Amino acid sequence: MVVLVHGSLDRSTSFARVVRRLGDLHTVVFDRRGYHRSRDALPLPTSLEGQIDDLLKVIDGRPAVAIGHSYGGTIAIGAALRRDPANSIISLAAYEPPLPWLELWTRDGTRRGEPMRNDPDFEAERFFRRIVGDSAWDRLPPAAQAERRADGPALVAELNAIRVSDPQFDVSDMRIPAVFGRGGRSVPHHREGVAWLVDHTPNAELFEISGAAHGAHLSHPDGFADFARRAAARAGEVPAVTEPMQRG
Repeated sequence: MVVLVHGSLDRSTSFARVVRRLGDLHTVVFDRRGYHRSRDALPLPTSLEGQIDDLLKVIDGRPAVAIGHSYGGTIAIGAALRRDPANSIISLAAYEPPLPWLELWTRDGTRRGEPMRNDPDFEAERFFRRIVGDSAWDRLPPAAQAERRADGPALVAELNAIRVSDPQFDVSDMRIPAVFGRGGRSVPHHREGVAWLVDHTPNAELFEISGAAHGAHLSHPDGFADFARRAAARAGEVPAVTEPMQRG
């Protein structure tokens, strides 16, 4: 089973084109608690551990490949490291997961210390504009903007949970194969964070999607599907050190 975990201010349907390219695999997608069709699943998780609990409930003890995009990648890493007899994750892939406790993520002073308002609607719009762009927000019809604002409480809860200075896990304890992905056109702290993960995680390899940026699951579904397939192919293996891979 391949489980795809979406990032912040996103939803399971953003993987639709990726899932269509994985038709021969048993794929599972879900809206994380507080988002879209799980918006009424309260209370909201207030920690990374709560997000990990939810993912492991979805997997429900079945052998699984956990594949996360952005914050979904951070959740997938944490879940793979959970020492629990019921943890059945056998392979991991994370695409540009946020790691704000690393100095390389915070050296410009903006990714942890940017103050948040007590206004989920405002924070949802600000996050969308920062990640996707002002023009993309302005092109959304009013109903779509309202949908994104409705996900604001979940966004604020997880941003508050992850903006910490203490490491949330130790990737040197990883016991399963791991694939860490990044885009060829991604911003420096995303690319450097993935390189750090590859350097510090046993049995890890780099997968780069040529021409992609952070939203590769939307802009480059073929490359992201290949990324997922690579993680599925590595399930159960204990590989030697491999060379970085390129995918278009």
